[in-house]
Amino acid sequence: MTQTPTAPAVALESVTRTYRSRAGSVHALRGLTHAFARGSFTAIMGPSGSGKSTLLQIAAGLDRPSHGRVTIGGTALDSLNETALTRFRRTSMAFVFQSYNLLDALTAFDNVALPARLAGLRVDRAAVTDALDRVGLRDLARRRPPELSGGQQQRVAIARALHGRPDVIFADEPTGALDRNTGREVLALLRALADGGQTIVMVTHDPLAASYADETLFLADGQIVGRLHRADAAAVASRMNDLERR
Repeated sequence: MTQTPTAPAVALESVTRTYRSRAGSVHALRGLTHAFARGSFTAIMGPSGSGKSTLLQIAAGLDRPSHGRVTIGGTALDSLNETALTRFRRTSMAFVFQSYNLLDALTAFDNVALPARLAGLRVDRAAVTDALDRVGLRDLARRRPPELSGGQQQRVAIARALHGRPDVIFADEPTGALDRNTGREVLALLRALADGGQTIVMVTHDPLAASYADETLFLADGQIVGRLHRADAAAVASRMNDLERR
């Protein structure tokens, strides 16, 4: 599957997502269009019910849009059947969540290598070690999650995401379970990865987390209603307060 080198890392074109329920239709996304440039770090914020989690799921191919198109690296997700989409997700994107999703019985090394093993691929031990090295945990490769701090466990999760050399990392509240100082360390790592060319799309409710991004997108009622470029936490918080007062 050939990808277009000059294409955005992720592009959404006129994407809508409507859910049906007994109470009627819920319009989670309403004709949303946005392109995430390669090597960019984007934060997505908005009030509860604004559509930010739906946006992340649609962009990552975890859910299908009702209308519109999503492309990653120039590949249109709607051109792939479920089997091909699953294979594409394994090679082109990775995920970091608030919960670290590590297996306590496995070492940090084996947690990083696990997706490759589950996919039936040969584990490149040097690549696993390199991923741990990039997050500063090379010397803790043989430790198990219960022997690591929360911040170190999230770093293992980020190393696991990096190991597959994805086009884009989708992060959903990656510092939500961390204290403020540890969260800053993880955010600084994500910032450094973006500076090195990795594309990161992050949903967050924390203005401090958003301040590490190149751009913050603000959602309301399933649409992008504002954006800030390289804004500090105070500016992000002010914009969020304005949205929540509407």
